[in-house]
Amino acid sequence: MCGRARCTLSPAQAARAFGFPTTTTTASPAGGGGCGDAPAVPTLHLDRFRPSYNVSPGVCLPVGTVRARPAGGDGAGGAEGEGPVIQCMKWGLVPSFTGKTEKPDHFRMFNARSESVKEKSSFQRLIPKNRCLVAVEGFYEWKKDGSKKQPYYIHFQDNRPLVFAALYDTWKNSEGESIRTFTILTTRASTSLKWLHDRMPVILGDKDSVNAWLCDASVKLEEITAPYEGADLVWYPVTSAVGKTSFDGPECIKEVHMGPSEKPISNFFTKKSTAHDQSGKSEKTSQEFAETHATRTAKVESEESVENQSEEIKQQDVEKQNTCVPVMDEPVKLELQFLEKPRSIKHEHVISTNATIVKQDAFGTKRKIEDTEVNAEIKIENSGRSPSRPMKKEKGPKAASDGQVSLLSYFARK
Repeated sequence: MCGRARCTLSPAQAARAFGFPTTTTTASPAGGGGCGDAPAVPTLHLDRFRPSYNVSPGVCLPVGTVRARPAGGDGAGGAEGEGPVIQCMKWGLVPSFTGKTEKPDHFRMFNARSESVKEKSSFQRLIPKNRCLVAVEGFYEWKKDGSKKQPYYIHFQDNRPLVFAALYDTWKNSEGESIRTFTILTTRASTSLKWLHDRMPVILGDKDSVNAWLCDASVKLEEITAPYEGADLVWYPVTSAVGKTSFDGPECIKEVHMGPSEKPISNFFTKKSTAHDQSGKSEKTSQEFAETHATRTAKVESEESVENQSEEIKQQDVEKQNTCVPVMDEPVKLELQFLEKPRSIKHEHVISTNATIVKQDAFGTKRKIEDTEVNAEIKIENSGRSPSRPMKKEKGPKAASDGQVSLLSYFARK
C-alpha cells in the first residue's frame, strides 16, 4: 500500500504543509515553484532531493520533524536547541540495529501498519520521539482486476499537499555514515476507498492532527491514525506505465479515459456468467415445468386408463358370470362311474349306449341325460389313444339307481 507517490514540492511548500514557518508570508500556488521563498527552519541534505512524479522506496524526500537542531544547517534558524527541522530522508525504514555490513532493503519496511506498531520492536521504540511528517501531492494505488492492475492517482481536490504520519530511524553503515530512513503509517481504507484497496496512508488532514502527531505524545495513537473520511479526497485512473520506476514526468498524473473496451474484464465475465445462470435457470425451470406437466398428463391418462380397464374388467366379469351360469334347460354332464372293470369295452358300449338317466332338478322337472361322454371315451379307446382325464365338473344329484351295475359306478370307484 502506498508504494508510489508524486512529490514535486519546493522546500517552502513542504514547510508550509508541515506547518513550519517560511521566510515569506505569500503562499505560492499549490504545485508551482517556490517563488523565491524558503523555510524559516533548519534544513538538512535537501540537495539530495529530486522532485519526481513517480517516487518509489529508496528515494529521498523532504521530511519534517521536531528534534535537536543541528549546528551548521544549510537553512535558516541554525541555532542549537530542539525545534522543527526539515531533513531529506530515504523512503524505506532501515532499523538502527541492522548490521553495518548488511545491504539495506528499503522495500521491506516502506509501510508500517498503525494497528501493530506498538507490538513490533522495529517501530515500537520509535513512537515516543521519532515521529515525522511526509508531504506529497498525491499517491498511486492499483485496483486489481484478475491479472490486470489499473493504477489510480489519489489527491486532494484543491491540489494542496497530503501530509502522512511517519516514523524515522538512523542507521550507520560500514563506512560510519549515518543514514536517516522513514516508513509511512497505514490504516484501514476509508469508506469511499474500500472499492480500490483495503489499506490507505494515515493522512493528517488539518493542523491540529499534524501538531498532535508531531508534538503531543499523550494523544492516543488510535485517534490519530484513523482513516481520513473527507470528501475532498478524489482520484482518477492513470496510465499503467506508472508501474515502472523509470517512468517519470507529468504523463504519470494524466487522466486516462476508460472506454467500453477498457472496462474491467471481470465485469464482463460476471455479467456473462450472471446472464448464463439466469438463462440456464430459466431453461431449467421451463424444462421442469414441461416435465411436471407431462408427468401430470401421463398420470391422469394412466388413471383414466386404469379406470377404463377396471370398468372393462368388471364388465367382462359380469359377462363371464352371465355366460358361465348354467341354464337349467341345458344337458348336465356327469362323470362316468364303473363298479368293476368290464371284460369288453364293446359289450359295455352296447349296454350303455341306449341307457338313459332320469334326473330331477331343483324345480321338480325330470329330464333325460344322454350318456354322450361314454360314447366319446369308447371312441378314443377304439382308436388306440389314451383317453384324457375329463375335467372335473360339478356333480349333480345321484341318479336313481335300479340296482344294476353300470359303467358310471365302475369309474366312480377309481
